[in-house]
Amino acid sequence: MSDVMTEGLGTFNFAGDDHVLPFQVEGLDVRGRAVQLGPLLDTILARHAYPEPVARLVAETIVLTVLLGTSLKFEGKLIVQTQGDGPVDLLVCDYTSPESVRAYARFNAEAVEQAQAGGRIQPHELLGRGTLAFTIDQGSHMQRYQGIVPLDGSTLEEIAETYFRQSEQIPTKLRLGVAELIDRDENGKPRHRWRAGGMVAQFLPEAPERMRQADLPGGDGDDSMPPEEDDLWSEAKVMVETVDTDELTDPMVGAERLLFRLFHERGVRVYPPQPVYDRCTCSRERLQGVLAALSPDEIEHTLVDGKVSVTCEFCSTTYTFTAEEILPA
Repeated sequence: MSDVMTEGLGTFNFAGDDHVLPFQVEGLDVRGRAVQLGPLLDTILARHAYPEPVARLVAETIVLTVLLGTSLKFEGKLIVQTQGDGPVDLLVCDYTSPESVRAYARFNAEAVEQAQAGGRIQPHELLGRGTLAFTIDQGSHMQRYQGIVPLDGSTLEEIAETYFRQSEQIPTKLRLGVAELIDRDENGKPRHRWRAGGMVAQFLPEAPERMRQADLPGGDGDDSMPPEEDDLWSEAKVMVETVDTDELTDPMVGAERLLFRLFHERGVRVYPPQPVYDRCTCSRERLQGVLAALSPDEIEHTLVDGKVSVTCEFCSTTYTFTAEEILPA
């Protein structure tokens, strides 16, 4: 681990794109993670050719999922899924520890076009009303844990903060940002690139009672005298709230410099960065098992010229099986 003490970090190795940087601010009892995504994001978004507003929404969800998923201390999966009545009616992003992420959005192209024309392209407007589920899957031998919060017009940042408040009872502050960059490649031709960044900060003092927060609306707690917010957490929140999209996505700033700008007076310590890769969990063997579980009649109805083709919605890989491969002998 390293103490970030100055902007001139000498031989310090910067995390760079597609690496999550854990950090700790001991003076504020805060721990967190920061990330900037570049090539990984371009690869995922280019695979589906999403309309610009949908691409931004997917990118923001990927950042959120990566920030939360890298906190897993076991081999498992975090699944972030929205279902709503907006133009983007389904969005799924999952992070498989220790380092793999994938994402997919289903949308109504005509409704998205109308939303663009009307300027209704904020995440909450694209998602509409519905639910956002955070699912932690620890494998086939462990029970899944799921927390569900409403899509109620709040931002993804606010929704995730509500999840931590009601499910984890951990004071949490999030910042997410997405940007498009237009520059030129090595041949001087115009080039479009996506960038995204984010930060999560959580208040984790040694004395748990210092983490108390006011009860959520509709809760069974007594809010006649809501607990006062801890001064250190108030200070940390104000600092995180000052971060803007430009800082989160600017490749010339980087996560380390951003953390220094925010917390240098309190002293911020960063830990070894964790890489994140665009990797799908689909496989030919897995899909063959799913198809083989269908009844012979169901398989016969899906055959075309004696074959069945299945395309993964996440990575767009197409797998083709002959009838002999999936029908019982």
